[in-house]
Amino acid sequence: MEAIPLRQVEAPAITALVAEMCREANIYPGDEVAEALKKALTREESPAGREALRQLIENLEIARREQLPLCQDTGFAVFFVEWGQEVHLTGGSLQDAINEGVRRGYREGCLRKSVVADPLHRVNTGDNTPAVIHTALVPGDRIKITFAPKGGGSENMSALKMLRPSDGVEGVVDFVVRCVREAGPNPCPPIVVGVGLGGTFEQVAVIAKKALLRPLGRSHPDPYYAALEQKMLEKVNELGIGPQGFGGRITALAVHIETFPAHIASLPVAVNLNCHAARHAERIL
Repeated sequence: MEAIPLRQVEAPAITALVAEMCREANIYPGDEVAEALKKALTREESPAGREALRQLIENLEIARREQLPLCQDTGFAVFFVEWGQEVHLTGGSLQDAINEGVRRGYREGCLRKSVVADPLHRVNTGDNTPAVIHTALVPGDRIKITFAPKGGGSENMSALKMLRPSDGVEGVVDFVVRCVREAGPNPCPPIVVGVGLGGTFEQVAVIAKKALLRPLGRSHPDPYYAALEQKMLEKVNELGIGPQGFGGRITALAVHIETFPAHIASLPVAVNLNCHAARHAERIL
């Protein structure tokens, strides 16, 4: 059998792309974010909540106009990489290429460095590395890189629970709503709620974070889960936390569910919260 020629990609190309994505994601959110906030403004009834939404919308406009970060918390650098199996990387490792891109992007973009080298000794690494990198090998000769800067306020409010299968869908809904209630104003609502279902202890957390990458306004392709997302969103918005915790109807902009096969004895559920900015950038190389 004739060998398939591999496409060559230089590590410096990855570094340059990552540096660009770090700056872009922290300054320019997707157009769907502004649209979602404007739509929320038409539905919010609380005067304080409406004023908070107006200020969030204005903040987006200022960040874009002045090319400044949306938020002082420019996040832990999280990457999802889909690597085509017909691609060969030369000139360095993927991890080194991405981390160098983070260093460059955070330095050139004047973005806050938020990573400490040890969780207990708390000494800052000074360059926002190392990044968290989730890699999947896929068919083809392309590389898809998605970057999601994850702020501490929303990440701290995330949770995981190993439910029993007998807890069923109502147990899942109750857990998600309880997580949002206990989070209160801390994740800077209106939030995006990423829900992972299935897999193992570690996998369910990854798919909950991956759920946050779906564009706002796009429901789950399965009608059953699309309806469940809407049900969860309604229950979350009945909590009355409101924009920035000032009270109101709009506590969340969306609930996104992702699933993975589960063990017969398990029903894992993870909730990963995102602030209203829902920051991420995507490139295909």
